[in-house]
Amino acid sequence: MLCAIAAVLFTLAQSSRADSAHPVWSEVPWPFPIDQWGKGKAFACKAADCGTQITVYVRAKIGFCNCSTGVADDEELDRISDFELIGNQATPQSPGRPIAVAWMNGRSRAFNAEGAMGAKVSALSVGFNDRCDAIVATAVVAPGRAAEIEPAVLGFLNSRTVLRWAEATLGL
Repeated sequence: MLCAIAAVLFTLAQSSRADSAHPVWSEVPWPFPIDQWGKGKAFACKAADCGTQITVYVRAKIGFCNCSTGVADDEELDRISDFELIGNQATPQSPGRPIAVAWMNGRSRAFNAEGAMGAKVSALSVGFNDRCDAIVATAVVAPGRAAEIEPAVLGFLNSRTVLRWAEATLGL
């Protein structure tokens, strides 16, 4: 009986510890050359905080979104995505799905990609819009892990840090 109680308490403690995991995001330098969309923001979450190393690149594409429908389907998400940041060799893992970031709607989709110097990575492409302006986030992670990081990435994109940046960048 005592062993059973100890096992239950141990399980509850482990479950509580797992539930209290909290991603910690730090801004890191934007590593890419300036292109037609300008410099964006880059953030990283260490494996100890997110379960795996995640790097998120986010930037605005002013006037580049379909004004009437927004980022409503995979075709539009693929069109506005920043695949060139990870090497342009992106293959979808599955169909995308609708998401929301604050007042903006959009889509997310997991991809397998070939990064710099042939390194295999996974990427989660997230696009959302305010009228005709899109915000695109690309989360890069170890191969095969893009779909599982979506909750942490969407949580971060809904954070005060990103939303303040989005409001300032979109002129709201």
